[in-house]
Amino acid sequence: MAPSNWRTYLVTQASLSAGRSTAEIAREAIAGGVDAIQLREKDTDARTRYELGRELREMTADAGVDLVVNDRLDIAQAIDADGVHVGQSDLPVAVARDLLGPDAIVGCSTSTVAEARQAEADGADYLGVGSVYGTTSKRVAEHKDGIGPERVAEITDAVSIPVVGIGGITDDNAGPVADAGAIGVAVISEITAADDPQAATQALSAALEAPTQSPSNTEGQP
Repeated sequence: MAPSNWRTYLVTQASLSAGRSTAEIAREAIAGGVDAIQLREKDTDARTRYELGRELREMTADAGVDLVVNDRLDIAQAIDADGVHVGQSDLPVAVARDLLGPDAIVGCSTSTVAEARQAEADGADYLGVGSVYGTTSKRVAEHKDGIGPERVAEITDAVSIPVVGIGGITDDNAGPVADAGAIGVAVISEITAADDPQAATQALSAALEAPTQSPSNTEGQP
């Protein structure tokens, strides 16, 4: 599956799973129709991430779900992941592309038009844009107040590669992110912390498909 077909994207974080394993959360998300999973787990050592990655690779391959690894190109290669996702302080996109080759998926976190254009020029296949809304996740803590769907729209207008919104996204506020031009949304706690991760994934997908009504086009309605 190509990033252009992603709608729901799970970023793993065991500390938010209410005692459940990351593999269990991933399995439930897959059952709910998730399109991509990013192995993050930065609080664990490389060996633990590798072993978890092998387990996730097996289940995602069977389900036709893309698996990318946050930052660690070596783990991505070792588990035969579909690619990697890098941030502004990680290895450059161009380096990841050179090391992984033309067929790997390489994603990059951006929050400005300039970063987005540079990532595209360097060979990124998609962008993770955010934090869209306020968030307490360490992954996007540099934008706790959120850049808003308006910035997402600016970035989608500036690049030709797919944009995935991330940061504080729920089934209640995902619609405006899709309306801004994002092909999908990436979430951590919305699925990981949910009582029913499968149902949460399905609700998120449904929210992305539902049209968002602005005040202007609801005037005159009962």
